[in-house]
Amino acid sequence: MQSVTPLPDSNTQADYDEEEDASFVSCSPLVGALAGFCFYWLAFSLPFIVYGLNSTLLLMLYTWPFFLALMPLSVLIGMLFRVLLPNHVVWMMVCCAVSIPGVFWLVFSLITGW
Repeated sequence: MQSVTPLPDSNTQADYDEEEDASFVSCSPLVGALAGFCFYWLAFSLPFIVYGLNSTLLLMLYTWPFFLALMPLSVLIGMLFRVLLPNHVVWMMVCCAVSIPGVFWLVFSLITGW
């Protein structure tokens, strides 16, 4: 009698690869990075909406490096929340929506001297 090792069917292998890809996509930090980037621009527009264009542009003229430094931080915050909350996109968006404008507003408040 011959000793034969059964090989998996090609359909079984394809299903396994799809499950592995789906789990990778669900916890991909790229989604969090995109959310952090979008919430950065939303937070960047808030002082213009609250204080007007002229006064905010005058402040940004001298303090733009501080606000530019918040962009990679916002992307990293979004990636962090995506990794910490892998299957909860809504909670990740809520956490990004609270923390990124909060950090931006904190820097803005410290610069304006409140």
